[in-house]
Amino acid sequence: MLSRLGSRSPLLTSTRRLCAPALPKGVLTTHYKKIDRATDERWQDIDMERFADETDLLIVGGGPAGLSAAIRFKQLCNEAGLDYRVTLLEKAAGAGEHTLSGAVLEPRALEELFPDWEERGAPLKTPVTSERLGYIPPWFPSLNLPLPIMSGTPTDNHGNYIVRLGNFTAWLAEQAEELGVEIYTGQGGVEVLYNDTDEVVGVATNDVGVAKDGAPKDSFERGMELRAKATLFAEGCRGSLTQEVIDKFSLAAGSEPQTYGLGLKELWRISPEKHRPGHVDHTAGWPADNNTWGGSFLYHLDPSEGDGDTLVITGYVVALDYSNPYLNPFKMFQQWKTHPSIRPTFEGGERLAYGARALNEGGFQSIPKLTFPGGALVGCAAGFLNVPKIKGTHTAMKSGMLAAESAFSAMQALPEPAEAEEAAEEEEEMPPPFTGPVADLGPYQSALEGSWVYEELHSVRNVRPAAHATPLGMWGTFLYAGVVHYVTRGREWFTLSHGGADHERLKPASEFSPIEYPKPDGEVSFDLLSSVALTGTNHEGNQPPHLTLKDDAVPVARNLAVFDGPEQRFCPAGVYEYLEEEGERRLQINAQNCIHCKTCDIKCPSQNIDWVVPEGGGGPAYAGM
Repeated sequence: MLSRLGSRSPLLTSTRRLCAPALPKGVLTTHYKKIDRATDERWQDIDMERFADETDLLIVGGGPAGLSAAIRFKQLCNEAGLDYRVTLLEKAAGAGEHTLSGAVLEPRALEELFPDWEERGAPLKTPVTSERLGYIPPWFPSLNLPLPIMSGTPTDNHGNYIVRLGNFTAWLAEQAEELGVEIYTGQGGVEVLYNDTDEVVGVATNDVGVAKDGAPKDSFERGMELRAKATLFAEGCRGSLTQEVIDKFSLAAGSEPQTYGLGLKELWRISPEKHRPGHVDHTAGWPADNNTWGGSFLYHLDPSEGDGDTLVITGYVVALDYSNPYLNPFKMFQQWKTHPSIRPTFEGGERLAYGARALNEGGFQSIPKLTFPGGALVGCAAGFLNVPKIKGTHTAMKSGMLAAESAFSAMQALPEPAEAEEAAEEEEEMPPPFTGPVADLGPYQSALEGSWVYEELHSVRNVRPAAHATPLGMWGTFLYAGVVHYVTRGREWFTLSHGGADHERLKPASEFSPIEYPKPDGEVSFDLLSSVALTGTNHEGNQPPHLTLKDDAVPVARNLAVFDGPEQRFCPAGVYEYLEEEGERRLQINAQNCIHCKTCDIKCPSQNIDWVVPEGGGGPAYAGM
């Protein structure tokens, strides 16, 4: 992948330092997104001018949605004989390195994007050949009761493929580059750019060479501005810039608050005699109780997916609308693997990788308005996951394709470039930065609402909230999915409510007792630190923590005092720790451990955590997860 931002606009990277300065006592937030550097004398003589470049279509995020948008836009350009510039920014050091999902892929959108995907060598090598759905009763956890899989229902995986989504994403990036898309990895978008009329005209990339205490290093380089006629935000679940535009333009005003899940995943090599290529196994229930949405996946890959290795991918998803602050999703996942019907699969095997990522579960009710002046939301940024199917890649890809088609039409309707820009191009000089007008992507909203994505999400809209709409908990979901939905196929006249934001559901610790989870055995269950070591996570240590706080005093004063510090349990990477020094408790943020799951930004009961982009290239390095 490319490592610079065009021949006209190179980006420099910072020199790593071995030691980071200690922060003053009580100080946790030093990031320049939160601290005004204009009042800091250390910055008074620093050149803060940004280099600016121009593109036609800018896409922030290199997951399946963003890449599908880029590919579809370039396909339309080629069909029309036009040469619009398409630029895609991806914060990971390499394409697919921050991509984490189960995943079973429904190839519907891929077949529309590339009818010849097999000839192109798409990494779909494991068709689903068999599947099982089970329920582990919380009150009788030694059981694993089989549930029926009815043909044509969301749980039916006939015709789908087990994939390593990171590899699939890297393949999409290769296809995009072949079409002329400029992909720049290791570049995080840190700021949305607006013109004088509050239209989005691009983004700025993050500064590099800033020390942990907020001071400039000798290697400081200002980020650059990348201006565009249309900007698509495809950052995935809970993207930092996505949240900014949702708030600024009140895009979520007409929808319910998004609700989320946390998915934890491992890649294993298991004994050949236990391997069943193409087999899909899901369970619901234990170790989650009946009032907590939780379930597992276990997928057997074809040996061709791993150079002949007998690989399985497995994980556990916990909805983040749980109430008990002592719940620990990571420990739940480790406990699930010890179930007598699950454990034998992993005994004698080797765990190769670990990761975690939040996912949108709100579905139809929580889709925000998708367009705003100058841009649009696509993919998981808008929340197109089909929860009953346990799939969102196909809907994310289709949303990107529809956005690309709207952007292409809107681009053609824009006036011709100004004479000054044309003259600059003739003299081979860099044109002035783009200032507008921006493309009108309004038709994307109606295009999405008229697509199979909208129809699919509407049909399953009541499955997820059925767990809270009645006092039956998860049994309410089973009753709805197994009876009502099977009969109506989503045509019922009512739409159930999710009942509020996830962070609002957390209750005070005084209402609960701590949960005693079994200690890891080192064979099938493991401790957190050894797990994080398998993520490949790395951040330059001497940089401001990208996990910022709106108020540094809130963690101890409220999160710890009322909820007993839930961030030290819901974080799947051990980022947050409460330490005691001289008789006082304080929060320590181990930002280097962060695997970019976004759970803290979602579940903090005080909504005090604001996740911003770290220096480019930092974060996990998932190898085909």
